[in-house]
Amino acid sequence: MDERLKKLSKTIVNHSLKIKENDRVLITAQTEQPKELIKCLIREIIEHKGIPFVRIVEPEINALLQEYTTENRIQELKKRSEFDVENIDCFINIHYTTNDFENNKMNPDIRKKLGEATKESDYIRINERRWVLLNYPSRLDAYKAGMPTEDFYNYAIDVMNVDYEKMYHDIEPLEALMRKTDQVRILGPNTDITFSIKGMNVVPCCGESNIPDGEIFTAPIKESVNGIITYNTPSPYHGDVFRNVSLKFKNGKIIEATCDGNEQKLQEIFDTDEGARYIGEFSFGLNPKILNPMGDILFDEKIIGSIHFTPGQAYDDAFNGNKSAIHWDMVLIQRKEYGGGEIYFDHKLIRKDGLFVLPELLHLNYDLK
Repeated sequence: MDERLKKLSKTIVNHSLKIKENDRVLITAQTEQPKELIKCLIREIIEHKGIPFVRIVEPEINALLQEYTTENRIQELKKRSEFDVENIDCFINIHYTTNDFENNKMNPDIRKKLGEATKESDYIRINERRWVLLNYPSRLDAYKAGMPTEDFYNYAIDVMNVDYEKMYHDIEPLEALMRKTDQVRILGPNTDITFSIKGMNVVPCCGESNIPDGEIFTAPIKESVNGIITYNTPSPYHGDVFRNVSLKFKNGKIIEATCDGNEQKLQEIFDTDEGARYIGEFSFGLNPKILNPMGDILFDEKIIGSIHFTPGQAYDDAFNGNKSAIHWDMVLIQRKEYGGGEIYFDHKLIRKDGLFVLPELLHLNYDLK
């Protein structure tokens, strides 16, 4: 038994979910590969007198079910989703990457209808239940990260086990600064974008819902976004990967979108609904152990020295009025080796080339030079 898995289980049960007696906890996994972690979680949940349940959803079988989903099946899935949120207090979703393209055969119209059918129960699960999403390291993840499997496993488990209590206190000065900021300007290669965050709530994320974690987010005033932003990391979306995505905004709305590759598919995503062309989240990545992209958004959005600027649905706890069936986290790394860049709050430089420059924020650079 890897003792770090025990530590991670304690973090999830005590820090993230704060499980108490008689809490019903559903652990969902995609394969049996994370079974040692699942066993640790079960023991920890029982120690806290919670009631654990486990559901294994094998990716290829699930993809086949999705491919042949009908209107009748959508209604049954809606009932199942409603049952879960009515009968489960805490959700632990353990993602294990096997094939990013497994679900490509699902009809986009069916996917959209399924999203609409489960929207209400999804809202309850995300906003009214306690939950954790965790990416357990896989061989494919190691390949994407360009690392040997064992090295990546050790790296990923260490990243998940950062000191989230310390991280929360480290982030407090940045949270205070964001709360009193009005105008934001972001500069970089093919990037010059402005928007307002005046009066918006600011949410530090330190292991409460995502593992690994390490970010702080808010949302722009919906119609305040103007200019252009170009993302320099791969942007996966439902099995497709888009590179060098560039978005041009006028009064909050994406009026032009380009990428290297399938621009027609890119347009289709932004035509999902009206809210898909507006921004629902602006966030700083702050995890000191995550440096480079690997095509896994749960890791990539936490990259230190990065931001993500997210088309689609805004979160309830930083709600700018934007609603959409999509929420597409897209990442721009501003460290010098990725092209650099600057961020200004109310015309004052706060970060340059991925490094904070204000004295009260210097500790958030950790070991970066």
